[in-house]
Amino acid sequence: MAPLKPKAVVAWSSGKDCSYALMSAMKSGDYDIIGLFATVTERCQRIAMLDTRLSVIEKQSAALGLELFTAHITWPCSNEIYQNRMDAAYSDLRRHGIEVMIFGDLFLEDIRHYRETQMTGCGITPVFPIWGRPTRALVCELLDLGFDIRVVACDLKVLDPSFVGRQLDKKFLDDLPSNVDPCGENGEFHTVVLDMPLYKTAIPAHWGERHTRNGFAFADLIPADI
Repeated sequence: MAPLKPKAVVAWSSGKDCSYALMSAMKSGDYDIIGLFATVTERCQRIAMLDTRLSVIEKQSAALGLELFTAHITWPCSNEIYQNRMDAAYSDLRRHGIEVMIFGDLFLEDIRHYRETQMTGCGITPVFPIWGRPTRALVCELLDLGFDIRVVACDLKVLDPSFVGRQLDKKFLDDLPSNVDPCGENGEFHTVVLDMPLYKTAIPAHWGERHTRNGFAFADLIPADI
């Protein structure tokens, strides 16, 4: 008998990198991927930093046919509270038999080290299936595969607020300043994926209000049925 594959979840922020990490991990055949894992703010029910609505994440998990696991945190959140909430979430994942968490990080060594250190001893192994991929080639591959990617946040230190509320396409890439990573890996911008080859159906959505906060510009992406 072939050995059982370890059960896995994908650390899910709703954007292109975690989506591509999911696709790559599925293609490898190394894991039994059963769900997505998202960190959500308690009061606003949104993904921290991106401001993506929980309802969008729920639509994505349904489109993928994967279970959604969540950790709820306060916002702002102290390091102590964050670690306590994450430890509880990891324990819950272990009760579901989860042994692996898949991340979409690309090249930031300090972020990878932080994840590996944070998860030490929790019984879940972090893996990075797209680590080291050239970012320009990666994002162009996503577009060639038909990903529908929307830009929901950007860092105003490096990008004009007009970059939010756009579709990430080749025109968007051409418009980026030369000092901005094509995948926004340094936090220059953040995205939501509304369609990809793994989805059963595309997620219809429309733009809501735009605002700025703490040096970032945000555009609210709202599922069509809300």
